[in-house]
Amino acid sequence: MNALIDELQWRGLIAHSTDLDALGAHLDEGPVSAYVGFDPTAPSIHMGNLVQLMLMRALQRAGHQPFLLVGGSTGLIGDPKQAGERVMNDASVVEGWVERIRAQVGGLIDLDGQRGARLVNNLDWTGRISALDFLRDVGKHFSVNRMLDREVVKSRLDSGISYTEFSYVLLQSLDFRELYRTHGVTMQTGGSDQWGNITAGIDLIRRSEGGKAHGIGTPLLTKADGTKFGKTESGTVWLDPEMTSPYAFHQYFLNAEDAMVVSYLKVFSERPRDEIDEIARQQEEKPFLRVAQRALADDITDLVHGRPERESAEAAAAALFGRSELAELDDRTLAAVAKELGAATVPAGESLPSVVDALVTAGVVPSKSAGRRAIDEGGAYVNNVKVTDPDAVLSPDDLLGGRYAIVRRGKKTVGALEFQR
Repeated sequence: MNALIDELQWRGLIAHSTDLDALGAHLDEGPVSAYVGFDPTAPSIHMGNLVQLMLMRALQRAGHQPFLLVGGSTGLIGDPKQAGERVMNDASVVEGWVERIRAQVGGLIDLDGQRGARLVNNLDWTGRISALDFLRDVGKHFSVNRMLDREVVKSRLDSGISYTEFSYVLLQSLDFRELYRTHGVTMQTGGSDQWGNITAGIDLIRRSEGGKAHGIGTPLLTKADGTKFGKTESGTVWLDPEMTSPYAFHQYFLNAEDAMVVSYLKVFSERPRDEIDEIARQQEEKPFLRVAQRALADDITDLVHGRPERESAEAAAAALFGRSELAELDDRTLAAVAKELGAATVPAGESLPSVVDALVTAGVVPSKSAGRRAIDEGGAYVNNVKVTDPDAVLSPDDLLGGRYAIVRRGKKTVGALEFQR
């Protein structure tokens, strides 16, 4: 078997594929150009998109050339989803998201050298095609019967699906054929939910060009209970640091469940197989050390946000529990920590509260009496400084960055207050 295919299978990156033997032989023939697409239906890409970029990075390391398509045209339409019809975003909004996502994906893969990744926008070719040409040149190769057999279409027939979303598969197939024609792209990758679109593009290339193309669909990553990985109670884990802070990002992976963490490590870390196998052995023997979680969180945060941001996230986590100084955290990290703690907001103009009231407001004790008891028992802290006076009141010097106070009861119950200016 082709060494790259074997590597991708070991990392759990192949859920669907065209003929693997034929694909392996194609990869062995020489450098292959492969593409993956990202539709700008939000201002940032997310964890599911990062799986695709990890696959592209693996292809590039093996000597192949990635093409990263940001869908300036398909993003105006949106791929059909099970939940119902998408809301179409304004063209100017989509245009702005295209540029943001181009910058994101371009920062996560090598764009230099002979096999440097190429960034392309499908609006560059679809914008020039008339409706008549599109119907004659692309639509004639598609059977409505086969389109109706797509799972997402069948699930939407009762509730309704617009012709716009029904036709999305034609647009994505056109993209594959265009890249095949102009850049010799012979392989498409995407999430398992894109498999129908990928095979439709392969079929269009066969029908209209007489060519052969290949595809890989990656699995949907889930937690042990089957729920989607990359989702939190507060929403999606985004790669944009303004939407998911590096601190929250790092913490998310530190909290990966033992049952799944090695699987995630294989996908999101580029450590060699023997090193990951050793981490897996240590994880199984001493799961309480959380060796795999630390490796996962560090590697993925370094990749997405850079090592300095990861070190800041680690410093913030240590400071929260008294292992370093909270006052040394920068304003952005403080804001991220306060947000993750669900900081209670104190309106501007209000006097600073007592420590007891601060403990109650931040939710670390259920009542004032419990707050006083925590202080009496030596288990109440403001910014990691033990409070001994049950009548103590917060002072301006207690406000980190001039607006935050971190309160703690015992070793692990932590909360925050944000004082509006």
